Amino acid sequence: MISTAIRVARVGSAAELAAAALMMLGYPGLMAAALVPSVPAFAAAAAVTYLADLYLHRKGSRLIALLGKVRAGLSTRFLVRELLLILLLARLDLSQEPVFYAAIACFTVFFGLQAPHGALITLIGKRRQMPVVTRNVDLASRLRIPDAPPRRLLSRATVKMLHLDLAAVVGLLVSALTDSEAAGFVGIGVTVCLGALYVLALVPYLRAKRLPPKADKVLGTVSAWLREYRPQTVLYFSGSDDSAYQVNMWLETMEQMESRPLVILRERTVLEKMAPTSVPVVCVPGGVHLMNMDLSMVRVALYCANVGKNIHLLRVPTMKHVFIGHGDSDKLASVNPFSKVYDEVWTAGRAGRDRYAIADVGIRDEDIVEVGRPQLAPIKTAQGTPAGPGGGAADGSCATVLYAPTWEGWDDNPGNTSLLLAGENIVKKLIAAEPPVRVLYKPHPFTGTRSAKAGAAHRRITALIKKASAQRASDPRFTADPAAEAKAKAELTRLKARLDGLSLAFDERADEAVTSRDGIVDVRKHEEAARLRAEWNETYWRSFPSFEHRVITGAGPRLYDCFNASEAMVSDISSVVSDFIASGKPYAVADSAELGAEEFRRQNTAVRAAVILSNSAAELDQLLDAVRDPAGDPLAKDRKELKEYLLGPDEPTSLEQFDTAITDLALKAEARNVGQESHAVTMDDAVGAAPDDATELPKGVTAG
Repeated sequence: MISTAIRVARVGSAAELAAAALMMLGYPGLMAAALVPSVPAFAAAAAVTYLADLYLHRKGSRLIALLGKVRAGLSTRFLVRELLLILLLARLDLSQEPVFYAAIACFTVFFGLQAPHGALITLIGKRRQMPVVTRNVDLASRLRIPDAPPRRLLSRATVKMLHLDLAAVVGLLVSALTDSEAAGFVGIGVTVCLGALYVLALVPYLRAKRLPPKADKVLGTVSAWLREYRPQTVLYFSGSDDSAYQVNMWLETMEQMESRPLVILRERTVLEKMAPTSVPVVCVPGGVHLMNMDLSMVRVALYCANVGKNIHLLRVPTMKHVFIGHGDSDKLASVNPFSKVYDEVWTAGRAGRDRYAIADVGIRDEDIVEVGRPQLAPIKTAQGTPAGPGGGAADGSCATVLYAPTWEGWDDNPGNTSLLLAGENIVKKLIAAEPPVRVLYKPHPFTGTRSAKAGAAHRRITALIKKASAQRASDPRFTADPAAEAKAKAELTRLKARLDGLSLAFDERADEAVTSRDGIVDVRKHEEAARLRAEWNETYWRSFPSFEHRVITGAGPRLYDCFNASEAMVSDISSVVSDFIASGKPYAVADSAELGAEEFRRQNTAVRAAVILSNSAAELDQLLDAVRDPAGDPLAKDRKELKEYLLGPDEPTSLEQFDTAITDLALKAEARNVGQESHAVTMDDAVGAAPDDATELPKGVTAG
């Protein structure tokens, strides 16, 4: 019942639900206390509404936005509370007292200040908003961009302004309780003065010298920088902030490529979620601004998502356009007919080419290029299986199996994720396996965002793993090294402090104008951070016993780090499976829709060398046997062949293949542009050689 209420109320937790309930009940309580009348009861109800409202705002509860849509927004709630306070004073027979009229005047003036306050906040935000937001672009030497106003003035400004009424409310309640008007007048004076001062404090930040240059100057400066930098290859991306991972996965490749790179984003929210990079980044929210930007030197544009805003760059004929995607799987998204708009489609291996041929969506075979997957370079191949309990290990170490299910998707297709029907069976069988294995559970970050059932399944699996981990800690077959683990944990703390000290993130007080001005990454710090993150990852696995089951969420360790720490994986149909195949290790895939092993393999190339699991997970023994005895693994040869089919050959490396493909396509773009220039010269010559209408007319034609 509580979970249903949480979902209906659009809150994120039981605590938020309780705060919402208290806030909703507080207003009838205020009304009742005003009518009785009772000053202590009114004060208690007012405190509840203030605190519950503030808590929901700090938590960013979705209920706050919902209340605004039903005309119960923040300003309305404050106004209702103040009107009920006036009612309380009237019921206390204070309506003929000067403090009563002062209270009415106070709240009238105070709400009158809301309009200029809101207008100033909006104007400052709009005037300081850049038409183009950049990273690693030298704007500081080209533009005068002043510092941002103090964050305390602009952050949660409406909430801060409205809460200034607290002084008047407290003063009037004290006045009503003590029959002394002095407290009321003091509170009223404090509220009005602070409100007026807040408005006046904002005015100077609308002066021209406190604002960035106008849009045309900023755009001209960025175009001038582009002409100096002369980018050759652009990675273009548009999407929601939740999809920022799609561009993040290509950043390291962009840093390593031979061609001069540039990243173009279309949404500010994506820029905020983008990982640190040394590649220049230009975020251009406006389509007109992008179309007027000088990109004449770019020869190759790479697209990692099929979205409508791609058309704003696709219209540029001087560059060649390539769809590179953000994963390689047998999902329908991997054979989107929209891909016909690109000059080429790059796939990891032969499987991608065949996938388009089978789908018959209009992608010509000659437009497909196999380039491998440069992002998979960090994935290590199998290095042998550790011995474990029952296998002779003295330290209690055991083989590790990663369970990495995908999320529930946008519909209720039972084949989307194994969490709902098979997840608990998979985990129960793994934690009960003999000889024992360690389970790493790393769910997709979107898990539970759309389906409450998937969220509930995730929580049950998490509980199972934590319970099994606690039981294993007391199992005499497993021995831990508390001293080594404590040392590793201390090292993790030290590494985190060093990473935080590098200050790769921008000052939270800065706005987008300042981050564009100062947003040039320190390459030395960037490289040092990469080294420290690798060291942190290595230390993380030593910070707990090698036999301990683990639930892994959040940014670290990353999925590929979990691949490297595991001897096998269980997952669903997604790019996770295709990526794991790069390791050459055994894997199992859940047939959650119960198509049957034969049909499941026919429909999904990536599972041809997998152990196919039914929802009962009865087939997991086959995977565990392959882990315990690699020499007797019947699917080892199939995995090797499938790896090359899906991801291409190991030599040349994927990055080398990628660079070659970019070079070849850039040459095609250049040849096209030279041809167009030659054609234009020929046309000009033809026009110049045409007969003069005034002196020479074709035979048989007379002047009119």
